[in-house]
Amino acid sequence: MILSLIGFAVLLTIVFAGVPLGLALIVVGVGGFAWARADMVGQALIWWGDGGLEYNVRAANAAFAMAGQQMFDVATSYSLTVIPLFVLMGAFIHRSQLSQDLYDAANAFLGHRRGGLAMGTIAACAGFAAVCGSSIATAATISRVAMPSMRRFGYRDSLSTGAIAAGGTLGIMIPPSVPMVLYGILSETDIAKLFIAGILPGLLLTLLFFLSIGITTALDPAAGPRAEKVPARERLRLLVRVWGILVIFTVIIGGIYFGIFTATEAAGIGVVTAALFAFARRKLTFRTLWESLVETGITTGMIFVVAMGALIFANFINLAGFTRQMTAFLATMDLSGMQVVLCIVVIYLIMGCVFDSLAMLTLTVPVVVGVLEPLGVDLIWFGIVAVIAVELGLITPPVGINVFVVKAATPDVSVWTIFRGVAPFVVAMLVLLGLVLVFPSIALFLPSLMGR
Repeated sequence: MILSLIGFAVLLTIVFAGVPLGLALIVVGVGGFAWARADMVGQALIWWGDGGLEYNVRAANAAFAMAGQQMFDVATSYSLTVIPLFVLMGAFIHRSQLSQDLYDAANAFLGHRRGGLAMGTIAACAGFAAVCGSSIATAATISRVAMPSMRRFGYRDSLSTGAIAAGGTLGIMIPPSVPMVLYGILSETDIAKLFIAGILPGLLLTLLFFLSIGITTALDPAAGPRAEKVPARERLRLLVRVWGILVIFTVIIGGIYFGIFTATEAAGIGVVTAALFAFARRKLTFRTLWESLVETGITTGMIFVVAMGALIFANFINLAGFTRQMTAFLATMDLSGMQVVLCIVVIYLIMGCVFDSLAMLTLTVPVVVGVLEPLGVDLIWFGIVAVIAVELGLITPPVGINVFVVKAATPDVSVWTIFRGVAPFVVAMLVLLGLVLVFPSIALFLPSLMGR
């Protein structure tokens, strides 16, 4: 237990020192595994006499062998192929320049209401999230098209930037979602069911964001004035331009839901559909294809290194007895599964202030799953709870990644203005988190129908 805590302390120290998370996980995991393999700390310090040096060399060899096997397993895992495929699909959609059409279509239906342009931004984020899977990509893409329009109609910067930053979080809630894939792999749960479980919470969160905008503009009408009403014929024309989103989402999620194909197969079909959509819009050239492939390679490489490091680090803390002793400690505390989940959620909310989503999941999922599984907690439900908690970390200070993404797109707006703007949306996300905790059926209803 003590060795595990030392490992966590060393990991946090070198991460905050600027070492990339994946590399930090690998280094601490290998070193900690070798130390734990030596059985006793005292034995690990014996380098001379009584075979101490040979003993430690064998422990180090075992650690390197474990790390090599874990890296090989990740690199050759069929389940992990879903990540580069969904990343590539998002890259094709991004280069199709669909974001402007999505935003125009959403505003055509919502812009004439008070705060309607902000609601349209949320709707555009939800639509882009349905074929993207990345929170950062969603926030960065929508910010380019949403801010000029909202400023033109006199929206306050706090509401505009807050809506974009918060709307970006839908990128990891509405499937497909890269963090859900990572959670599914680390927890060994069904990725297809995780995707389906995220649909209702994602839609509910979108509605709660609408409600937050409505309350904000009701209290301060000048924050989000009405825009001009778009004629019905123009609405229909704009809606037709985003038909590709509906087709891609329906093919992927519909195929998974009805058991026509697996999540990995759905990702492959999604890539082909997205490529055809980009080609139909005359945006898929050799240059954009190359840029999409390079972007996918870089992003996938980063995710794979983090996943490798997470599994290596998890082997270390399991060998050191952290999970076993933590489970035994909770047994003595006589806590229910729900009480343990609430404790973990509080930890997630605190970690979200300093870690990004992938870091939080890779650091915690291997540990918490080992604790929750013996307590009978549904890991599909907990996956949705974890993703919501991770989402909150994307827009809470001091390290709200989405906030800084929006800041980069709007350099004349202060960070604290954006943080002030996301405050109502943080409340909305806390409401959703509470609802999913109290009513697990919000997440489990649709997956339960898949088994029928």
